[in-house]
Amino acid sequence: MEILSSIQNGILTLEFNRPERKNAITAAMYQSMADALTAAETDTAVRAILLVGKPEIFTAGNDLEDFMKTAPAGGAIEDRSVYKFMMALSGASKPVVAAVAGNAVGIGTTLLMHCDLVYAADNAKFSMPFVQLGLCPEFASSLLLTQIAGYPRAAEKLMLGEAFGAQEALEMGLISKVLPVDALRAFAEGQAAKLVTLPASSIRVTKELMKAARKAPTSVAIAAENIHFGKMLSSPEAREAFMAFFQKRKPDFTQFA
Repeated sequence: MEILSSIQNGILTLEFNRPERKNAITAAMYQSMADALTAAETDTAVRAILLVGKPEIFTAGNDLEDFMKTAPAGGAIEDRSVYKFMMALSGASKPVVAAVAGNAVGIGTTLLMHCDLVYAADNAKFSMPFVQLGLCPEFASSLLLTQIAGYPRAAEKLMLGEAFGAQEALEMGLISKVLPVDALRAFAEGQAAKLVTLPASSIRVTKELMKAARKAPTSVAIAAENIHFGKMLSSPEAREAFMAFFQKRKPDFTQFA
């Protein structure tokens, strides 16, 4: 299975399990995670959620071939499984812990802004190369990264799309702690286990209060980004970027105004 899902000792663990494709996420994988997160809302056996990848890779982001294959006519994405995953994660009332090792590309980075406790291995690298693909930020990252890191740093990461390491992510406030790669998962599991032992209602209310001020703006940002993202998927710049990716060459955007 490309998403390993299990519930044990009060923790729902969702693990990217497609290492042969660098854990690139397909529509089916998004749907699997969305379904699990939605079910967890009413499952009393789940008191915390843990998102993990492999020691060498968290996720390469969207599987571009699958992403384009499953794109609906007109570029609308509200009915896509990726959107359902976004809504399920951003709306999760239970605490979400993420453990990141290796590359976290695109939504692999933006999803972290919707988690509560985020830990990274010292080999982690984060990137949001949306502009490089002729697209725009998604998952409210245009709003949340600006709030987390400040406008100048957010602009650098979103406009240039260049990768940055775990230490810089820590300094920015994107993650809580950097650990050796071989200690990461056990530490994250331990933190999730601590949450399980605490009063569930207190955790839920605390999370709700902390996120209340940004709840409506986040929904607005996701909706606005989705409109632009959907339109840009069929733009000449995006076609050039995707073609260059598949042809393993550098894209040429100088032909576009």
